[in-house]
Amino acid sequence: MTHTVTTSPAADTSHASRALTVEHLWKVFGPKADKIIGTADADLPRPELLDKTGCVAAVKDISFEVATGEIFVVMGLSGSGKSTLVRCLTRLIEPTAGTVTMDGRDITHASDGDLRDLRRNHVSMVFQHFGLLPHRQVIDNVAYGLEIRGVGKAERRKKAGEIVDLVGLTGNEHSYPDQLSGGMQQRVGLARALASDPTLLLFDEPFSALDPLIRRDMQNEVIRLQGDLKKTMVFITHDLAEALKLGDRILIMRDGEVVQVGTPADVVAHPANDYVRDFVSDVPRSHVLTLRYVMRDPRPDDSREGPVMSSDTIVRQAARAALASEHVVQVVDDGKLVGIVDDDAILRIVVAEESVPA
Repeated sequence: MTHTVTTSPAADTSHASRALTVEHLWKVFGPKADKIIGTADADLPRPELLDKTGCVAAVKDISFEVATGEIFVVMGLSGSGKSTLVRCLTRLIEPTAGTVTMDGRDITHASDGDLRDLRRNHVSMVFQHFGLLPHRQVIDNVAYGLEIRGVGKAERRKKAGEIVDLVGLTGNEHSYPDQLSGGMQQRVGLARALASDPTLLLFDEPFSALDPLIRRDMQNEVIRLQGDLKKTMVFITHDLAEALKLGDRILIMRDGEVVQVGTPADVVAHPANDYVRDFVSDVPRSHVLTLRYVMRDPRPDDSREGPVMSSDTIVRQAARAALASEHVVQVVDDGKLVGIVDDDAILRIVVAEESVPA
């Protein structure tokens, strides 16, 4: 089975830079699940597969790569298979078929000992439900993973204290979870995940239960921490706005399958099908699209006196300077003029919110 997906040219997933590679991953629930793959039944829609075989294909022939230091968002509605997918990555749920490779290590065939090492030392997970230990103070909740590793009390508390400060919980080290707000509890969960200095962070809808303002603050916190720590992150969400805000690239799922993979701007500018087009129909394009999507080729008579901007500048951010100038915007990457943006191109997106031509 093959899937046509849009990939992002901005993501460097060359062999040396891959933190995570997923190839032809399946998770089928039900009797004789492994007998479904490779047969005509595998192509059946979910209801028909269930009626005929009693099986459900929660994850269906999914392949993707995540670059080191990338925030890779997996987005889909309830039942799309996104949470099952993220649990298959560390074999909290056993895949039915396919391979998962992290930093060159084949996870799908790893021994129990290797899996324990992976979960303790290399991968951390942040869940929607905080999972804090109610009888332990913040400092000891954060240090819990280090305690499991066998790190001494003084050392693990010192490390936990540094992480507590990093996530903005200074002064709450000796509070108990029930003394904290939901947003602060989630910061404790994030700090606990970071304390073990993982190479990969997995987020399973961590902010879904939070109030909108707290949720926004936590999203900003993830962006800030990523800027400081450069961790590789796989972030699961059902919220398009969250996906567009956080993701370097987004994988959209439906009924266990990949619908599209691309940068936020690419998903909004060039939706792969009507399903994605409906998803992004209410997105303010000027907040997502970059000049790369509205520029045209330079012409000999174009002015060279206007503002200079890079092609990854968001249209909304460029609009004020662009419209205030009497000259066209020069789009320059690595010292080379790659395009021109005139007022009409800006206004079509900012005012009319028109789609980008294919």
